Amino acid sequence: MPRARPGQVVGLLGGSFDPPHQGHLHISHEAIKRFRLDRLWWLVSPGNPLKPEGPAPLTRRMAAARDLARHPRIEVTDIEARLGTRYTAETLGRLFVLYPGVRFVWLMGADNLASLHRWQNWQWIMRNVPVGVLARPGQQISARTAKAAQIYRPWKLRAAQARGLGRVTPPAWCFLNVPMVDISSSEIRASGHWVR
Repeated sequence: MPRARPGQVVGLLGGSFDPPHQGHLHISHEAIKRFRLDRLWWLVSPGNPLKPEGPAPLTRRMAAARDLARHPRIEVTDIEARLGTRYTAETLGRLFVLYPGVRFVWLMGADNLASLHRWQNWQWIMRNVPVGVLARPGQQISARTAKAAQIYRPWKLRAAQARGLGRVTPPAWCFLNVPMVDISSSEIRASGHWVR
């Protein structure tokens, strides 16, 4: 299990990491810096309930993620498989119990914000953990029109307030444009460089 002390701000970047790539690493570095995170955990999921096809074996994805994420503040973890949780809200609820006093920040891309309303207990997530949204320039429209963004507009922090995201009481969320590495796991799989 990853370690964290009460009072620390820990970013959580969930995903299948099928495969992990430089884009994951880049947004992790940006999140650590811009949201002032003490730690960042990559939550390598056993599977995505919203995707019909399963990912590569978890042990393979974990090994590839650890090879890539060589940063003193980034920890690769299979905590969802260890806890037996399947949904983000369920994972967060367990983490709150296991790590009292740790201030978690849920991290996601603008594309995930656009579909957040399809996640199980998505409003519970927004009400219980600050959310950091990272997007490449040009994705403002999808973020602005997202159902979650509209409902939680009163709790949106300005980009200038991003460094305090992990220290505010939720609901709170912040949208940041960050330069991004133009790569995706889907493209890597399609190219044949990662075979399930």
